[in-house]
Amino acid sequence: MGWDNYPVLNPLKGHEYFGGESVQQTLLAKAFRDLGYSVSMVDRDFGQPDGEVVDGVTVWKMMKEGDGFPGLRFFHPRLTSIHRALSKANADIYFQSCGGFMTGVAAWFCRRNNRKLVFRVAHDRDCIPGRHILSRVYWRDSMMYHYGLRRAHVIAAQTEMQKRLLKRHFGLASEVIDMAVEQPGRHPAAERDIDVLWVNNIRAFKRPDVALEVARHLPQYRFAMIGGPVPGSEDLYAHVQELCDKTENVVSLGQVPYSRVNSYFSRAKILINTSESEGFPNSFLQAWIRGVPVVSFFDPNGFIAKHALGVVPDGVESMVQSLRTLLGDSAQRETLSVNATAYAQKNYSSHQVAQRYIELFERI
Repeated sequence: MGWDNYPVLNPLKGHEYFGGESVQQTLLAKAFRDLGYSVSMVDRDFGQPDGEVVDGVTVWKMMKEGDGFPGLRFFHPRLTSIHRALSKANADIYFQSCGGFMTGVAAWFCRRNNRKLVFRVAHDRDCIPGRHILSRVYWRDSMMYHYGLRRAHVIAAQTEMQKRLLKRHFGLASEVIDMAVEQPGRHPAAERDIDVLWVNNIRAFKRPDVALEVARHLPQYRFAMIGGPVPGSEDLYAHVQELCDKTENVVSLGQVPYSRVNSYFSRAKILINTSESEGFPNSFLQAWIRGVPVVSFFDPNGFIAKHALGVVPDGVESMVQSLRTLLGDSAQRETLSVNATAYAQKNYSSHQVAQRYIELFERI
């Protein structure tokens, strides 16, 4: 159950906005399919036929973006369209991620129809009251989220930190389950012609301005930034594009469809992350599986430092120095690259992650 999964599932709609949870839900849907389960996906209306089967996954559509009354969006007609789609899916278990009003709607539906709900934390904010809802109607979405979170039959966390936060702030137990990553295709090795890659949707907390500041300190290296505008952040996106145009060693690629974005990871020497907060970024897994070290202020579960998968600087100056060192030392970069590939292959295959979820499904 998502909000923008369809552009990931169907490459023909790849120009549409999608987030990291869209990638995770789509990879898991395909993994469950491969394990012999009947899988449906409930998503918003992108103009697709209702009940369309894409790559073995049946898609039931809800309303379009912007449908309904802004101040009452979980009432008719929005709630009606969501209920209709959930009913058509007719699943034994419903999986929902990203905390918000949809968590409450899914929980209400499952409770009413004697079905089971698995909620997966998508960001550290989901675990902290007062920070977990980014909404113009905070009180309502927060109320719905609290209702759904406390009625989920299983809560899955991305990291041990999230597990501790859920227990501390909500008194709820959760299971830490790894993220999934798609294995690279068997293609000839790409030329590493991008020195530093930054991949994120353009939002304030992702701090694209910091990435540009880092790039200005390293004019001898080529930076590429991938990320499209998020509804509500169009002005920030325009500002970032303007700054990119003024920074000679940075190319902005805008939003790149999921079906094409992995080719840029294959061309990168290093991935950087400048966010002030995160969950567990898909971009880390997409980089590691392709042997790309990560230089990030944020280190989920301490994995980067513990397993030598990159570098964790403590500020802009430290990030600049880390990049200068790694880009100037191919042997050190290769060591981190080998570590990253081996670690991702061992821990994050979608089949392995799906099996872990199935263990939880059988328990409930």
